[in-house]
Formats: sequence, structure tokens, C-alpha cells
Amino acid sequence: MTTHFEKEGQEKEISLHVSIATRGSSPPSAEVSDMWPNVSAAPFLLTGFPGLEEAHHWISIPFFAVYFSVILGNGTLLFLIRYDQSLHEPMYYFLAMLSLSDLAVTLTTMPTVLGVLWLDYRKIHHGVCFLQAYIIHTLSIVESGILLAMAFDRFIAIRNPLRYTSILTNSRVIQIGVGVLLRGCVSIIPPIVPLHWFPYCRSHVLSHAFCLHQDVIKLACADITFNRIYPVILVFLVFLDSLIILFSYVLILKTVLGIASGEERAKALNTCVSHVSCFVVFFATAIGLSLIHRFGKHVSHLVHIAMSYIYFLFPPLMNPIIYSIKTKQIQQGILRMFFRGKSRNRLT
Repeated sequence: MTTHFEKEGQEKEISLHVSIATRGSSPPSAEVSDMWPNVSAAPFLLTGFPGLEEAHHWISIPFFAVYFSVILGNGTLLFLIRYDQSLHEPMYYFLAMLSLSDLAVTLTTMPTVLGVLWLDYRKIHHGVCFLQAYIIHTLSIVESGILLAMAFDRFIAIRNPLRYTSILTNSRVIQIGVGVLLRGCVSIIPPIVPLHWFPYCRSHVLSHAFCLHQDVIKLACADITFNRIYPVILVFLVFLDSLIILFSYVLILKTVLGIASGEERAKALNTCVSHVSCFVVFFATAIGLSLIHRFGKHVSHLVHIAMSYIYFLFPPLMNPIIYSIKTKQIQQGILRMFFRGKSRNRLT
């Protein structure tokens, strides 16, 4: 008759065999899965700042300030463009799309980041994790497409100003916006869908406080060749967007330099400054993150994490600031909104 201690010893032995079996790169066998059925079903664990767990509450303060600023800045831009008739132009419609994209990525990452920093809540179930990764990566492609559409808008406005309103009609702007969104949504489906049926038999600890495709596939015990190759195509797609944007500005600069009046030249270039600044911010952070991941193997893991947060938070924070400082129409709209609110308060 088996004693309690013998049973406990057998359970420990089984647990040891499972632990050894799941350290390899191959998927767990049926026998291992029978002994430990939750090998793939266990939730992933998000990570804040390793080694700085005691300071998470303090670190959350600047994060909350940035998230609040992003929501306030982009929300204000959307409100202005919606209700100020003088901003009902293609240029500002594309800016509204950019603000919506920035808000969406912020609201997607904010709950899990603040959950880890404030509450030390690290668990995230597979379906929620894959959905978050899908939205984050989709919005990166969408933002690149919006910046390309904004470059096209400036190209038409300066190269062919007489036909600007006839080319970029409201229906054409909607078509471009839908096309940009569909391109992002469809292009991210192929690498995300396989994540649902991959077995995850290694450590379930992710390296960020939100889910990214490249983090999840590191935990998979399956052939991930396609998931390693396909992102290269996406990088090429974003790189192609940047090349087209640069080429369009070469043509814009050529046109501007052909304008006789110095005042007109300055006015034409000024309309492009805001978009160029947003373009530089987005692609500089993207290139910085890529270089850190590619060549920063010996760099501290905290640097990798910090660069990821800069990539996802710096452009949404800076875009409304750039347009508020560099665009007179936005400044005037903010002043009108402020004084209109003040006058209403006086009347009441």
C-alpha cells in the first residue's frame, strides 16, 4: 500500500521530469502534456523594470503624466478638427487620423503598463496578449501609412495647388484613410494568427509590460521560421514608405526653390515643417529601436525596455505639441476655443 510520503515523492519525480522535458526547444510530447496539461495554457507574465520593482510606484508617476498628456493633446486636436470649420481640410483630416492612431496605441498599452507598475498585476491570458500585440503592430503600420498620406497631401498642395481641392476631395481622403487602415490590419494577420496554436512550454515571462510579437515567439516550442522571416517584409514595407516620403520632399523642395518670391518660398516650406518633424520623430525612434534590438545584445536589458517605451510613447506625445507650435491654424483654433469658453462662463 502506497504511503503519503511515497505519493509525494512520485509527484516530485514527475514534476522534475516535466521541468527537464520542457527546457528543450522541441514541443512538449503527448506524455508530458498529459502529466502537465497547463504547459501551454498558463498565462503569460508581463515584466516592468527588472531590478527596479521596489521603485515601480515612483516610475509610474512619469508614465501616468505622459499617458495623460498624450490623451489630452491628441484629444484636443481631435476636438478642434471636429468642431472648428476652418480646419475642415484634407491636411487636418490626415492629422486627425494620426491623432486617432496615437490615442489607440496609447490606450492599448496603458492598462497593462500601469497595471504592472501600480498593482504588480503581471498575468495576461493568451487571447488578450495576442489581441494587444495585433493592435500595437497594426497601428505601427497604420501610422507609417498616415505619414505617407500626409506627405502626398503636401506634395499635391505645393506641386499642383490649383487642383488640390479637386484631387483631395472628402471622399478621396476617406478612401485613403480606409486603405491605410486595411493595409495595417491585413498585413499583421499572418504572423499573429499562428500564435494561437503554438505550444508554449518554456518560461512564460515576457520582457515588457505589454505584448509584442517578437517577445511571444521566443517562448514558443514550435517551428517559428515564418514568424521570423515575415517581420522582415513588414520592415521593408515601412522602409519603402520612408523612401517615398523622402522622394516626395525632394520634389517639393525642387518646386519651392523654383518660386521667385522669398516670402512665398518660406510660406510653402512652413506648411511642411510640422509633418517633417513628425516624420523624423517616428522614424528616428523606429530606427533607434531596431538598432538596439539588432546590435545591442550586450546592452543592459533596461535600455531595450526604455527604447521600446520611447518608440511607443514619444511620437504620440510630441505630435500634438509639434502641430500646436508650428501650425498657426491650430494655435488660432485653441485660442478661439479657450476664449469662447471664457465668454460663455462670463455670460452664465
